[in-house]
Amino acid sequence: MKTKQFPKGWDEERVRKVLAHYETQTEEEAVAEDEAAYETPSQTVMIVPNELVPAIGKLIAEHQSRDRK
Repeated sequence: MKTKQFPKGWDEERVRKVLAHYETQTEEEAVAEDEAAYETPSQTVMIVPNELVPAIGKLIAEHQSRDRK
């Protein structure tokens, strides 16, 4: 039997809550949630070439690591 592994800070209960949230969400609620993500003043949404995604992911991880120190 395979052991379940979750990211740090996650457990089965948290995963179930997230799934329940999205599975019971109406289409209107989903659209509103998506639109709200674009209105966060401290973040930017942009389209980037796929080949840059790994490098951008590393930059974000480094930035988050510095913020935690």
